[in-house]
Amino acid sequence: MMSVTDEKIMLKSFDAAQARRVLELGRETLAIEADAIRALHARLGDDDHFVCAVQMLVGCTGRVVVSGMGKSGHIGRKIAATLASTGTPAMFVHPGEAAHGDLGMVTPHDVFIAISNSGESSELLEILPAIKRMGSPVISMTGKPHSRLAKLSEIHLDISVAKEACTLNLAPTTSTTVTLAMGDALAVALLDVRGFREEDFAMSHPGGALGRRLLTHVHDVMRTGEAIPSVAPDTPLAKALLEISQKGMGMTAVVDEERRPVGVFTDGDLRRLIERLHDFSNILIRDVMHAGPRTVHPEQLAVDAVAVMEEFRINQMLVVDADGRLVGALHIHDLTRAKVI
Repeated sequence: MMSVTDEKIMLKSFDAAQARRVLELGRETLAIEADAIRALHARLGDDDHFVCAVQMLVGCTGRVVVSGMGKSGHIGRKIAATLASTGTPAMFVHPGEAAHGDLGMVTPHDVFIAISNSGESSELLEILPAIKRMGSPVISMTGKPHSRLAKLSEIHLDISVAKEACTLNLAPTTSTTVTLAMGDALAVALLDVRGFREEDFAMSHPGGALGRRLLTHVHDVMRTGEAIPSVAPDTPLAKALLEISQKGMGMTAVVDEERRPVGVFTDGDLRRLIERLHDFSNILIRDVMHAGPRTVHPEQLAVDAVAVMEEFRINQMLVVDADGRLVGALHIHDLTRAKVI
C-alpha cells in the first residue's frame, strides 16, 4: 500500500480484518459526531438561550473572555481566536492561572464564557464567585443543564451529547466537536449582526492572502522618483532604450512638459520594431510609442491594477495622480513580490 524509506519510522502491518476495523472506527467516529451536531442543530431551533447569548455578546463593551480546563480549554482557545478574527474582541484565560492573578485581566465590562462538559470543573467554579462579584455576566457551555456551572451562569448553552466517539466513551471527542461547533455558531451569528465585512476580516488578517489583496494599495508597491523610467516625446529611440535598460522595468513612459503620460514604449514594442526596421538612428520615441497608456491611481487597490494587467495582457502600468501627472510605475513583479498575486 505504501513504502517508507526512513528507518526511524516503523509501520505496523495490518491484516485484512484489522484494516476493516480501522475503517469502521473512522466512519463510526464521524457518524457519531455528525449525529451529535445534528442534534445540536435541532435543539437550537427553539433555543432562546442562544439568541440571548448573541444579544449579550453584541452588547458587550469590553471583551469576551473564554475559559475552560483540559480539552475544553483547547476548544476555548480556538473559540476566542475565531471571535477575535471575526469582529468580536476576545481572549482566553486559563482558569487555573486566573485563580492566581490572571483574573485581573477580566473587567466588569467583559462577558465571561465558561466551558465545561460536566459543568462541575472545580477550577472554573472556584473563580466564578469573583467574576460575578465583579459584575461580569457569565455564559456557560456545558453538557449538563442542571450542573452547578449552568445554574450559576446568566445564560446556559446546552452542548450535551448522547455519547463520546471514543470506544470507551471516556475521551472528549464528540463533546469537544459539539462545543467547537457551538462556538462557531456564536461567531458567525455575531459576525452577521455586526455587519462584519470582507474588508474588516482583512484588517484582522493583514498577513494572509485576503489581507494583502484588500489592504495593499498601488502606492504601497509602486516605484517612485528616479526609479520611474520616463523620457520626453522628442527623445531619440536610442536614448529611450538606454532609459529602459537602466531602470529595469522593460518599458519607459513618454511624458509631456507637465509630466503627463502621452505614451509608453516596452521591450515588446522594441522586438516588433526590429522585425520591421534595422536603422533606429533617426527615430524619435514619439514615432513608435503607444499613445494613451493604461494608468492607475496610487490610492487604488493593487488588485485593481492586477485586473487591468490581466485584461489587457500587459506587465507594466503607469501611476498618475488626480491631475494626471506621472508619480509612479508598477511592474507585475512588484505585485508578485508583495504577494498580491
